[in-house]
Amino acid sequence: MAASLVPYLSFDGTCAEAMRFYAELLGARLEALMTYGQAPGMADHVAEADRGLVMHAYLVHPDFTLMAGDGTCEMPYQKVQGISLALSFDTVDEARRVFEALGAGGQVTMPMGESFWAEVFGAVTDRFGISWLVNGVLKPMA
Repeated sequence: MAASLVPYLSFDGTCAEAMRFYAELLGARLEALMTYGQAPGMADHVAEADRGLVMHAYLVHPDFTLMAGDGTCEMPYQKVQGISLALSFDTVDEARRVFEALGAGGQVTMPMGESFWAEVFGAVTDRFGISWLVNGVLKPMA
């Protein structure tokens, strides 16, 4: 039986902006971006204020997928804690480019530098509150 594990991110009203940013930054395709008001049968079941929020977003990259949505009055947003998304790149330059873009308006928690597992590694929480671990050129592990 085949299985796949897909992170589902939660946002506080910034899902559409975040997913568009990730798609552009990572060369991915945003295949779905549906609000609560657009979802069949949902408009009557959510507060008026929530109808413009994203119920479901689906981002597809050749190497991974991400799903996401916004919190609502009924299911309030809770800050993402205890998890990071790890990205690994074949070049140091690409890792640095993505790291710097994720850090713009966010918070660098570990500046990029050499590690025992990668030529460069850095940790950052982006402006949307998502924690990222960025690796450039993984080293062979014995």
